[in-house]
Amino acid sequence: MTKKIIRTGIPILVLLFLYVPILMLALYSFTDATQIGAIRSFTLKNYVTLFTTSELQTMILGTVLLALSSALLATLLGTLGAIGAFYSNRKTAAAMDTVNQIPVINADVVTGFSLCILLVVVLGIDKESYLPLLFGHVTLSAPFVYLSVIPKLKQMDSSLYEAALDLGAKPFQALRKVVIPQILSGMISGFSLAITLSLDDYFIATYTKPATFDTISTYVVNATKGSQTSIKTALWALSTLIFLIVIIVVVVRNLAFERSEKKEDRV
Repeated sequence: MTKKIIRTGIPILVLLFLYVPILMLALYSFTDATQIGAIRSFTLKNYVTLFTTSELQTMILGTVLLALSSALLATLLGTLGAIGAFYSNRKTAAAMDTVNQIPVINADVVTGFSLCILLVVVLGIDKESYLPLLFGHVTLSAPFVYLSVIPKLKQMDSSLYEAALDLGAKPFQALRKVVIPQILSGMISGFSLAITLSLDDYFIATYTKPATFDTISTYVVNATKGSQTSIKTALWALSTLIFLIVIIVVVVRNLAFERSEKKEDRV
């Protein structure tokens, strides 16, 4: 009996610890409270402020465009790096795996500061051009795409590529028609993770972004230091919407994965 209680109680406590703060934030986003602790009435004013304030709209649009563009580049580079490592000899593959792990383990603040020095100070790239920020997010995300694609490559028969070449396919054709379909799910996972990392990043964006540009993370930090209460509470609504979008994406992906598995079982 005690084991059963522990077995069910611990997962419940973990889930409560993870999700209760988010649910509380979602609850307060539908109120007129100016701080956590006092609910007077329920209202949608935070969502109205979120969708009618041009400053917030510009910040959200810029963040989304940055996340999508950096995720596309990171997926391309991470996938090519994973394919190159997979078809290399053992020493080269081991070296690439080791080099790829360093940005993953390294602190973001170190990565952001070093990129700022390299791109802006050494190479002389104008910080107002957005290129340092884009390169920074690609550097942050590409290693995680690599880690998402490598397991799919290891599950694939390595001789398929050579077989396609023997049958007359050109290298790019074999890559596009044989390898890419086998690792597509890993690429999609890496792309999704790259978007999440870009949206969540604060330190790299702080060191590399133009002075007039803010991502969601940098804007939230700056807003909490300011005195505009309506903007602060509107960010509660933004956090709630992001959480809902994440839930929808996860559910859709899981349903699609289950359907694909059922089709494979039928075949």
